[in-house]
Amino acid sequence: MTARHPYSPPPHQGLDIVYAEESFLVVNKPSGLLSVPGRGEDKQDCLAARVQAEYPEALIVHRLDMETSGLLVLARSEEAHRRLSRLFRERRVDKRYIAIVAGRLETAAGEVNLPLICDWPNRPRQKVDFELGKPSLTRFRVLGYDPAADATRVELEPITGRSHQLRVHMQSLGHPILGDPLYGPPAGRSPHLLLHAACLAFPHPFDDETRAFSSPPPF
Repeated sequence: MTARHPYSPPPHQGLDIVYAEESFLVVNKPSGLLSVPGRGEDKQDCLAARVQAEYPEALIVHRLDMETSGLLVLARSEEAHRRLSRLFRERRVDKRYIAIVAGRLETAAGEVNLPLICDWPNRPRQKVDFELGKPSLTRFRVLGYDPAADATRVELEPITGRSHQLRVHMQSLGHPILGDPLYGPPAGRSPHLLLHAACLAFPHPFDDETRAFSSPPPF
């Protein structure tokens, strides 16, 4: 199993609420904070717990990796949770991420279609496995290249939602996301993962009208 550093979440400096209504909340999660509690007393501080301290009824609908920052949706009732969860399960949610990856991509846009499975002896790492892996598809679009840093800013759209999908897919292209402790280039290029959930759009759970939310990346 891959060694992990002790959990050290960022200080709680107040919730960054992007949107709030009677059905759900959209909140910005900082990098380094778990979405939900982990195993052990030292991993109880998480976004869900911080939100529930102010909104006791809040139920988390989906997750982001601890190292990933950006938009998360929490339902404010059991029925809203059921309906929102169905939207994610049926892939009716448009998700866009911004990342900075090592090197310069050869193509301006494309997709990565590689099946993924847990690399069990090295968990929580995931790996490409053409025999046992689950279908996984990511689309990417180059936003800009910084020659001084030899790094590319990209927009990533996960069509499927596998664990660590964006991180493994970019590594598979030879352009790992900077600051990635599991799949990234040698340490030193970034103190934290440069991956941010920047845009979410989905039908409202009760009136079916599309709602769209955005959050500029902190990098």
